[in-house]
Order: sequence, then structure tokens, then C-alpha cells
Amino acid sequence: MIAEIKVKPKVESILETAGEIFAEQGFRKTTVREICKRSGVNLAAINYYFGDKERLYLAVLKYYRELAIQKYPLTFGIKETDTPEEKLSNFIRSFICRFLEEGKTALFGKLLAREFTESTGALDVLVEEFIKPTFIKLSSIVREIVGKKSTDQKVELCAMSIIGQCLYFRNARPIVFRLRHKEGYTDEDIKEIAEHIINFSLKGLLNY
Repeated sequence: MIAEIKVKPKVESILETAGEIFAEQGFRKTTVREICKRSGVNLAAINYYFGDKERLYLAVLKYYRELAIQKYPLTFGIKETDTPEEKLSNFIRSFICRFLEEGKTALFGKLLAREFTESTGALDVLVEEFIKPTFIKLSSIVREIVGKKSTDQKVELCAMSIIGQCLYFRNARPIVFRLRHKEGYTDEDIKEIAEHIINFSLKGLLNY
């Protein structure tokens, strides 16, 4: 389990700097020396507050996960009274914003995206505490849409396909930007992408 930490001003500064670097370069390419230099602390501070690079990384994931949850609750904006189609729409909008928006609260999505392509020892923790519950929620929504006749395997593949669409626009950003002649995602771009994935997925599921 990702350990709870009491965030002090110096600790927060280290976590924020480390989070930016880990998201930019990945865990393996990031060095503690670079984190120290950019956050203006010495190696002793890292050792004192976190112990080593691995535990610092886990603390960074915990810190940014909590920030993300504050902005994008794990309910994904879904209400029990929503129709299955509304549930899927709210899920996708919340999910895509986690990964494509910029700013401090969106960094957890970037760290997760790194883990998907360059997994570390933290991946098992992330799967159990965040990814698996999210996948179960999405699968339950898909089940409501496709009906009881579909097999569990088909439901899982559909859920994975929806997540795959969302992750493409994060992981293939350089390609997307070149193909669409853009330098980054605007709020309107993110909204357009979310609505496209919603419509594409719903039509696919309803005719599956």
C-alpha cells in the first residue's frame, strides 16, 4: 500500500519537483541528483524524508493521486440514477481529463501513463489501489449497456478498448499533434475528443 505522508512545505516542494521530472522522463531516467538540484535541496533531505528513490516515487504517486481525486472523484461524476449511457459518458469525460489536462492535478494521469509503458515495482500497488477499481467500475457500466448475454471476456475487452482509445490521445500526443497540426490540447480539443470517444463507444457497444 502507498504509505500516507504528512506533507510539510519542503516535502511538498520535493514531491512536486520530483513528480514533474518523473512524468517527463520516467522513473528509470530520473536521478535523485536532478531532483535535488531542481528542488534546491541536498541529498540528505531526500534520504531523511523518503529514504531512497523508490520510496520517493511511491510518495509522489500518493501525493498526486490525492490531488487528482480532489478534482476528479473516484465516482467519476456518476450517479446511481444515471442511465447506463450517461454513466459511460461521465466516466469517459472524467477519465480523459485526468490524462489530457495540464496542471498539477493532472500530473497523476501522466505518471500513470508512464507506468503503462515503463512499468516499475509500483505498478502492482497502482493496479490494486486505483486501476483495478476503475476497471471494475467501467466494466459494470459496459455490462449494463451490452446486456447479460455477453460473456465476461467480451465485457472486459470492450472496457479495455474504451480505455485504449483514451490512452491513445495521451501516449501518441506527438503523432496526434502532427496529424492535426496542433501544438497541444486546448479545452475544446479535450471536450471534442471525449465526445468522440463517447459516441464511438456507445455506437459500438449498442451494436455489439
